[in-house]
Amino acid sequence: MASITQKRFSLHRRVKLQEHQNQALKSQLLALQHLASMGTVSYMIAHEINNLLTPLKSYASLALSDLDDRALSEKALQKVVNNCDRTAKIMESMLALASGQTHQEDNVRLLGLIEEVFTCLCRDFAKDGITVDIRVADDLTISGVPVQIQQVLINLILNARDAMLPGGGVLIIEAAEKVGSVEITVADTGAGIEPHDLENIFEMFFTTKANKRSAAENSGAGLGLAFCKMIVDDHDGTLSVESEPDRGSKFKITLPQPHSSNV
Repeated sequence: MASITQKRFSLHRRVKLQEHQNQALKSQLLALQHLASMGTVSYMIAHEINNLLTPLKSYASLALSDLDDRALSEKALQKVVNNCDRTAKIMESMLALASGQTHQEDNVRLLGLIEEVFTCLCRDFAKDGITVDIRVADDLTISGVPVQIQQVLINLILNARDAMLPGGGVLIIEAAEKVGSVEITVADTGAGIEPHDLENIFEMFFTTKANKRSAAENSGAGLGLAFCKMIVDDHDGTLSVESEPDRGSKFKITLPQPHSSNV
């Protein structure tokens, strides 16, 4: 009897010790997850800042190219100021998204957002042999956080451009109202995506650029599409892709119908 009692007591002590060890491991895991999240968010923000700094540098270089042309310098510097303001709003919005804060959504004119994106990119796609075909009605509106929707569009447009370099191609951006939703598509005639990569395309740090025949200046970090999906999910929408090797890609954003209000 004493032996059984001792065994039970020993087993009870081992269970307690195991529980303490498990709790300590859980605490360490939570701390590591927090650090990993901070690292991921920092990496994503750095990725987006890199996209935003390129046009700012172009505008500043334009202002310095001919200091005697006051009108040109003022116009270029005003664009720098405008884009810095927009960059600050984007960073604020991204940090709010990463921390789970609520966002102020507005009904906005989609074509206006797209036009601002191309202004921000400060790049004539025709110089890359790329034809841009925008098929969006002037009065079509969407509901969302404007700077976040623009970040999604910037990432998809830059990815499409990279996929079509160096040979060029056609970039098509179109949108239409559906029953209860608005569908936006960004399609290109570029290299396309291999079937085995499609299921991973929206995962963190997954990229198809590093080993492809891309003329892009920087290979992808695998964050742009992951962040796009986070934003679209946060808007109660969906982001999907259709693609075949050498036949281009089509990314489709589906957002809920905008609220009834004046834009």
